[in-house]
Amino acid sequence: MKKVIEGSHAVAEAVRLCAPKVIAAYPITPQTHIVERLSKMVADGQLDSEFLCVESEHSAMSACIGAQATGVRTYTATASQGLMLMHEMLHVASGMRLPIVINVANRSVSSPLSIWNDWLDAMAVRNSGWVQLFVESSQEALDTTIQAYKIAETIHLPVMVCIDGFYLSHTYEPVDIPDTVAGYLGDYKPKVVLDPKNPITQGMMAGPKAFQEFKEQQHRALLSAKDVIKNENREFNKKFGRIYGDGLVETYNMESADYAIISMGSVCGTIKHILDEKKISDIGLIRIKTYRPFPNKEIIDLTKNLKALGVLEKDISFGIGGALWADVKTFVDKPVSNFIGGLGGRDIQIEDIVKIFGTIRKEEENIHWVGSQLKK
Repeated sequence: MKKVIEGSHAVAEAVRLCAPKVIAAYPITPQTHIVERLSKMVADGQLDSEFLCVESEHSAMSACIGAQATGVRTYTATASQGLMLMHEMLHVASGMRLPIVINVANRSVSSPLSIWNDWLDAMAVRNSGWVQLFVESSQEALDTTIQAYKIAETIHLPVMVCIDGFYLSHTYEPVDIPDTVAGYLGDYKPKVVLDPKNPITQGMMAGPKAFQEFKEQQHRALLSAKDVIKNENREFNKKFGRIYGDGLVETYNMESADYAIISMGSVCGTIKHILDEKKISDIGLIRIKTYRPFPNKEIIDLTKNLKALGVLEKDISFGIGGALWADVKTFVDKPVSNFIGGLGGRDIQIEDIVKIFGTIRKEEENIHWVGSQLKK
């Protein structure tokens, strides 16, 4: 069924279809519309779930951890400072190998205070052991949230689906909502559960002789997610007729490209529009959908015949440059310029991207602040 709805409500529809038994909610702009809509669904009897209004984001993730450990699906959503407050428990969730799903409506973090979009919140927790998926549209947000449950429950790790705050969370788009996910997502069948009849310990103390092996297992599981994500992307397409690249990356206009721009999220839609409108043939787009685990092999293969490329991102890893750029540079041995923009919700304009294209063609390697008002 097609509806014109805002991105937050598209995500809520996806969660309804996946039917988590526990939803832990704490409001924060710009994700609040997700849990507000879910609370209405529960109140109206559309969703059979225990809706917990907790006292903080730390408590929200704690509640999901406790509930998921007993063997039921869970869900929460947050943004910005909420994700920062949740940070401690993110490591607990992944360390306990719990397949929790969260949507993050990406927003900048203080200080100074900003309620607007960038990726600083998700980038701050990129080493917490969660799968991180970035989407371009509201339709993709719905589809990816459904896939997230399959991915999480296959690899026994939590999954974070990132949507650009306001650009997606509050924008209305046509979205195709499945009638059911039966035949794609079945009942949750956990391997390990907390059960008084069969007592076990989870998240116990691990000394130096064991701790490292726990982390190595997590790392291996996260790497294994690549094949699972690719498979679920294909399986989802068979069932619902929508596919997003290979699940890890999506390419656009790369057939005859000598150069490429790498980015994530909703800004990729603007890049596609410019490439089409201006009939640009020498520059293509590589959109990273799966940020963690990082698609290093795919990036190497896609860039091996290029002269140079640029990375456009809405974040900064202070003291080095963009976090995404640093990741790309690890695997690409050719000029890679870094373009940092959109911080605190500043619009990345069409003319900014056209200028970026020109800089990439110079085959240089520098860090550029898009639209900076500071004197050099």
